[in-house]
Parts: sequence; structure tokens; C-alpha cells
Amino acid sequence: MKKTLLAAALLAGFAGVAQAETSVTLYGIIDTGLGYNKIKGISDAADGSRIGMINGVQNGSRWGLRGSEDLGDGLRAVFQLESGFDSGNGKSAQGGRLFGRQATVGLASNSWGQLDFGRQTNIASKYFGSIDPFGAGFGQANIGTAISAANTQRYDNMVMYQTPSFSGFQLGVGYSFNADSNRGTETGFRTADNTRAITAGLRYVNGPLNVAFAYDQLNASNKLTTEETDATPRQYTIGGSYDFEVVKLALAYARTTDGWFAGPGVNGASGSILSTFADDATNVFADGFKANSYMVGLTAPIGGASSLFGSWQMVDPSNDKLTGGDEKMNIFSLGYTYDLSKRTNLYAYGSYAKNYAFIDDVKSTAVGVGIRHRF
Repeated sequence: MKKTLLAAALLAGFAGVAQAETSVTLYGIIDTGLGYNKIKGISDAADGSRIGMINGVQNGSRWGLRGSEDLGDGLRAVFQLESGFDSGNGKSAQGGRLFGRQATVGLASNSWGQLDFGRQTNIASKYFGSIDPFGAGFGQANIGTAISAANTQRYDNMVMYQTPSFSGFQLGVGYSFNADSNRGTETGFRTADNTRAITAGLRYVNGPLNVAFAYDQLNASNKLTTEETDATPRQYTIGGSYDFEVVKLALAYARTTDGWFAGPGVNGASGSILSTFADDATNVFADGFKANSYMVGLTAPIGGASSLFGSWQMVDPSNDKLTGGDEKMNIFSLGYTYDLSKRTNLYAYGSYAKNYAFIDDVKSTAVGVGIRHRF
């Protein structure tokens, strides 16, 4: 009897050790609401408005698995699988990928950092999401409208290394061997058959101060047209925020050349544009295109449960090689959140863009209210 009790105690102890060394977490977000969007100024046939359900406005709806295994000496094996979906109809997002938001496996250490392999967001999206008053969400209100490489840009087939934080400083660098496997016209056996991507950045986060710099580059597939292969889209982004407690101020600037990263769907040939700002929107290669982008934002807490925030964004293109227009695009946005609990909140936002997609007198208006639940 004593031996049986001893064996049971030992087995329970080993089970506890195994549980401490290996962990898997299920998590997710469901974000759904009602919204209104209107595009005006393109043509009588293309102008229009829409009212109906909206999904993934504050944050993209998702579910995911995150896990780690202790390998000893401070080393861990880590993985993250994250699936995006439309909560309005249940369909998969990110081009129908099962784990379109993230699919990575790697090694991590508190001493030397983390090395990941697979699909995930670029460095600009990681570093500037916390600077943007809209948290890189809320449709055309998010920082990625003006600073396209920060618009939740994801790359397939990427190797990424991020250092740990050293006195507030952190460095990240990544390389994608094929940035978008879904674009069959730009993929092939040879390395140069695929559009490749470089992403890098440095940030400093210490108390109320958050400062970041990022660089992104796309190397065109040789299967694209001659004009497109002559273009190498690049974006340099710098910005920061400072929390004064009563208000948080955010500023950002970017210089973009030879194209555009994720952002509004643009069809320069027909002069039409889409009214949605989706993840993984088509990258546009445009040799000779240049633009300066700016963002100024404010966030103000109201009591302990709500927050008011807003931003002004502006993009000043040097020519019409991207969309057929070269007007300055201005975006004015305002948002509000109210926490019902630690996991559930309500939100409302409005955003107005003038000279949308740099096309003269094209206007885009978006308004929405919704609820977000995290688990």
C-alpha cells in the first residue's frame, strides 16, 4: 500500500514537471459591429455607399495556439499558429489561409532573443502598432493608410530574428524568400522567380517613451513586367510616442520610393479604387514613384474605463506613377472605446479621407460601432 502511494506521488510529481516545461495556450478575439462606408468622386458608375456588418475593425477576429517547451539552459522551443476569420460569415481571412495571421516555429532565449521561421508580420507593423493611436486597426484610420509598410504587412517564408530588450533597446531583422505564396504569377522554382522581402528595425521603449525606426524593401519577381522588375519598393519609417498621462502624443514620418506596400486596393488602369483596407492587399511596384508620409496622433484616457483618440495622416506623392493621381491625401480620424470588462469593450470611430489614393477630389468616409471580446 505504501509503495502504491509512493508511486502515485512520483507520477503526480513528474506530471507537474512536464506541465511546467511545456505549455500551450488557446486565445482569440472576436470583433464585430455595424458600419457605413461611402466613396465619392470617382465616377457616377463607381461611386457608392454601403451600410452593414463590419468585422475585425479594432482588431482582426482570430483564434490561435501559442506554445513553448523548456529545452534547458534558458532555451525554449516556441510556436504560434494564428487563424484569422470573418465573424460576420465565418469564412477564413488572409486569402483563405488556415493560419493566415501567423504560422511560426523557432527558438527563444531571454539572453540572446528569438529566431522564428514561417509567416508573420514585418518589423514596421510590430513596432509602429503601439505608436499609432488606433493600434494599427480601425480601417482607413490606422497608421498603415499613410505609412503602408506598417499596415499589418505579413510575409510568407520568412526567417526573423529579434533581440531581447537591452535597457529598452530592441533590434529586429527578417528576410522572406517568397513574400506571398498565394500570388501564383510571381512564384516559381528559382529564387528570382519570387518576390522577396527585407524588413528591419530598431526601437527604444522605456516608461512613457516609445521610439522606433523601420526599413522595408521588396525585390520584384522576374516574372513581373519589365517596368515592375525595374522597381524596388522601399520605405524608411521613424516615429515615436510619449505618454504624459493626461494625453499621449504620437508622431511618425515615412519616405517611400518605387511603389507601395499593403494598403487600399488600387487599380490605376481603370482609375477605380476599393473602399476597404484589407490585410495583405496587393503590393504595387511603380518605378520612380516617391512619397512623404506623416502622422500626428493623440490619445486621452477618460476616467478609468474609456479612451478617446484621433489622428491626422497625410501622404504627399511626387508624381502620378502609382494611381494616376498626384494629389496630397489627407485622412482625419477619431475613435472611442469603453471597457465593459478586462476582456470586452465597445468602440466607435469615424474617418474621412480627401484625395483618397492620391486621386483629385475622391473622398472616402467610414463610420462604425462595434464590440470586441478577447479570450
